[in-house]
Amino acid sequence: MRRLLLTGMLAALLTAPAAAAHAEPGEVARVLVEKGARRLTLFDEADRPLRVITGLQLGFAPTGPKRQQGDGRTPEGRYTIDYGNEASGYHLSLHISYPAPADRARAAATGRSPGGDIFIHGQPNSLRNGRISGDWTAGCIAVSNEEIEQLWALVPDGTPIDLLP
Repeated sequence: MRRLLLTGMLAALLTAPAAAAHAEPGEVARVLVEKGARRLTLFDEADRPLRVITGLQLGFAPTGPKRQQGDGRTPEGRYTIDYGNEASGYHLSLHISYPAPADRARAAATGRSPGGDIFIHGQPNSLRNGRISGDWTAGCIAVSNEEIEQLWALVPDGTPIDLLP
């Protein structure tokens, strides 16, 4: 459904340079985020890389897994891209299914909230041009507006995402 809202993005995507073959909607089988390498890779069903995005911006305290609300860390583990939000405060966003039951239990054991609202998103809507520098999110993964448009067009709801250190 979200692909219908932004049909013009696919044409732009097909003319953009890629690290591997161009993907068509529906080909993406999984997403891999390597926090330390600041890299996001889209893979097809045969586990071939389709597209690589580098220069990811993470939570303001990027080292280590997210443990609780407000820690500024980006989660680590296996989750799902479960929906897209076009009415985000950022230029489009794809929701990551954090917290999982294990995340909730770990936080509860310390009397804390695990947090939530973790997304892959573009830059703030209030930013007219460019990118904010450095790690600035509360635990999300920020990319350029052009890159989130590509992800929006290519990554269907229900896609697994692995977030590695």
